[in-house]
Amino acid sequence: MIKNNQSNQNNSLQLPESAKGKLFEFEVVTITGVAERTVKKEKKVNGFLAGILGKKEVVEVQEIQVTTDKKLYQSYFQTEDLKRDVVLEMVYIPGGNFTMGSPTDEKGRESWYKGSESPQHQVNVPEFYMSKYPITQKQYEALIAKNPARFRGDDKPIEQVSWEDAVSFCEKLSKHTGGNYRLPSEAEWEYACRAGTTTPFCYGETISSNFANYDGDFIYAFEPKGEYRDETTEVGIFSPNAFGLYDMHGNVWEWCADPWHDNYEGATTDGSVWDHAKNKKLRVLRGGSWDDYPNNSRSAERFWCCINHWNSGNGFRVVCSI
Repeated sequence: MIKNNQSNQNNSLQLPESAKGKLFEFEVVTITGVAERTVKKEKKVNGFLAGILGKKEVVEVQEIQVTTDKKLYQSYFQTEDLKRDVVLEMVYIPGGNFTMGSPTDEKGRESWYKGSESPQHQVNVPEFYMSKYPITQKQYEALIAKNPARFRGDDKPIEQVSWEDAVSFCEKLSKHTGGNYRLPSEAEWEYACRAGTTTPFCYGETISSNFANYDGDFIYAFEPKGEYRDETTEVGIFSPNAFGLYDMHGNVWEWCADPWHDNYEGATTDGSVWDHAKNKKLRVLRGGSWDDYPNNSRSAERFWCCINHWNSGNGFRVVCSI
């Protein structure tokens, strides 16, 4: 169980190394450009008999692919047992400062709501734990005893859940574990997504469907067109960010605790939920989904839905206060 750090009431102290959990190592990818490469692909052999027999030959073709840098990182994590053979992995997120929002010249910004990512502002975020993946169907079913997802699969993210459903899951999880589980504040979510980066994506200046699940028929910057999978994918199959979090871009939009604000005028700067709003029935979603354009998956992208709205593009992940 993740315990509250009672000695850190002023957010100036970090959790002792011995209390953060176990270390895990992972590879982080940064997209650096594009290059033409020779790849081998299977091709059907022409001819009536060959077609009947399903014969294929391997041919070499030239393709434009993204180039990357890869580095090894380490993070701490702890686990919570939800039921037999179902665990929840929570990654330690160190406290720090970051610039929230996007610069005025960022490509694809504010595609939904003009001005919603401005003004950029500094935020000081205390340490916390965040689930390594969006909550999966088997994790959701372990506590809620039902599975409303459209795209079924134990390790696929739960979707077709409302903000109210997500909050209810957090309440049951807190009661089950004794921890303080909740939805992330919008500031915590963006801080965790960026993981120290200032680029549109944690992968760099652009994104690729090799590293996230979105509508790859469309491009963001210099990358080639990719794959449109037309459904969610299992969590954890793409490269994580530098904090060790997976699927922060695409797959499912993720509910945050905050009510919607049209812009950041008057926003909190301590990482907490900005709870003052005229209409608290509208709540923030972050991260984009399997059915969205690549620009909708940017670290700074903001969207909203009503608290009782659900669809196959909306899911969530949880955080735990320390």
